[in-house]
Amino acid sequence: MLHELFAGWQTPLFTVAKSLALFLTAAVAFRFAQRRTIAEFTPFDWVTAVAVGAIVGRVATAADTSWLTGSAALLTLLTAHGVTARLRFFGWFRRLVDPPVRVLVRDGAVDNANLKRAGITRSDLDAILRQHGYRDAADVELALYEAKGSVSVFARRTRPDNDGEPA
Repeated sequence: MLHELFAGWQTPLFTVAKSLALFLTAAVAFRFAQRRTIAEFTPFDWVTAVAVGAIVGRVATAADTSWLTGSAALLTLLTAHGVTARLRFFGWFRRLVDPPVRVLVRDGAVDNANLKRAGITRSDLDAILRQHGYRDAADVELALYEAKGSVSVFARRTRPDNDGEPA
């Protein structure tokens, strides 16, 4: 039993060395990749982030996988991510990888079909509107479910000659 828990010092030492090498490889590779914050992640950004984490975690502890193999996988993923980000400038490719913007509220009316397509319940929408400072959908001219998963909310316009009543 102790042998299974403490099988010598060489394997842990190699794991430490390989982990550090993979970390440095990823850090240098990310240095040249596009800078995107987590709040700005699109679905393909998340796929890349999860895959990079899986590669680093798996390769660092796998005795049968070398640093070179892990680095090749990391660099391939980051290159594919960069190419995908650049191809999104072409409409046909953007439509393939980015979800469409959906109108959730227009002129105070909730679009229940788009709520369902976006996977947002009416309670979710109400909470989102409250976070943006609105009591309910009637106060909103437009609420958009963005491609990145956030919701943009625009207030109803008011006419100054109408004592602040909605236009």
